[in-house]
Amino acid sequence: MHTRYVENARRSAQGRSIQATFREYSATDQIEPQIRAAQKLGAQALIVLPGPASMVGRREIIKVVQALRWPAIGWSPEFADDGLPLAYGPDFTAVYRRAAYYADRILRGAKPGDLPIEQPTTFQLVMNLKAAKAMGITFPQSFLVRADRVIE
Repeated sequence: MHTRYVENARRSAQGRSIQATFREYSATDQIEPQIRAAQKLGAQALIVLPGPASMVGRREIIKVVQALRWPAIGWSPEFADDGLPLAYGPDFTAVYRRAAYYADRILRGAKPGDLPIEQPTTFQLVMNLKAAKAMGITFPQSFLVRADRVIE
């Protein structure tokens, strides 16, 4: 788990008087035991933080969350596509376009170290209503209208 994401999430939770529990795993067979351990500590929802391990293990994460009927949000649209009720994260199409721009600049002779570091500037909110309904979760209409994509 990336320390930066954990620290940001911890600060955000504390600012809202939410007790956050962080669990980490190194293999997909550890996902269910880690989520169950968080449940025993009183966790009632899941926020999947960005990283390669969560992307590789997303189907296992989703399976456990669906069994628990927990509200959950993933960091990439693929999480909602695969069955989480909600996903919010960078618009990867825009990110890839910027990567192509950087590759073009480098191929034309720019030194990579001279190019500025960029962060994503556009994000996508994807809602999976079918998954949410199966878990007993309803979204307010005011939230639905903000979605970039709704899976029905």
